[in-house]
Amino acid sequence: MDFVQRTIDIARQNVAEGGRPFATVIVKDGAIVAESPNKVAQTSDPTAHAEILAIREACTKLGTEHLVGTTIYVLAHPCPMCLGALYYCSPDEVVFLTTRDAYEPHYVDDRKYFELNTFYDEFAKSWEDRRLPMRYEPRDSAVEVYRFWQERNGGERRVPGAPTA
Repeated sequence: MDFVQRTIDIARQNVAEGGRPFATVIVKDGAIVAESPNKVAQTSDPTAHAEILAIREACTKLGTEHLVGTTIYVLAHPCPMCLGALYYCSPDEVVFLTTRDAYEPHYVDDRKYFELNTFYDEFAKSWEDRRLPMRYEPRDSAVEVYRFWQERNGGERRVPGAPTA
């Protein structure tokens, strides 16, 4: 099967049905484990990006939060939220089929606190200097939740089975 073409076909179908132009296909051992278009427009859920939905489906099917051994095909270079999710699930490879520069003449999705052109600079700032208003209210009892987690996991701080470098 041509996984690149499958990714393109899912995105094209999504646009035809009123959705946004993004899709993801996750492959393991030569077979599709999960696939999804972007469903933000259909669900009013700003996190319903194709990568997020496909990662959720694949992890549920495989019974793991780690997608080691997979290749993930995405229509466009991932946004920061999806890029974070892709790093977090640890696939063997991510294949993207177009760049923001290539599609920008046809599609843009900047938001109040978020423009793709400036996001990484914004993200690199200290939390108190970001455009998104944030407030830190330290609580010892919040840290206590992590102590409790460590206790429940035999004194370990790491998530069991998480792939490491």
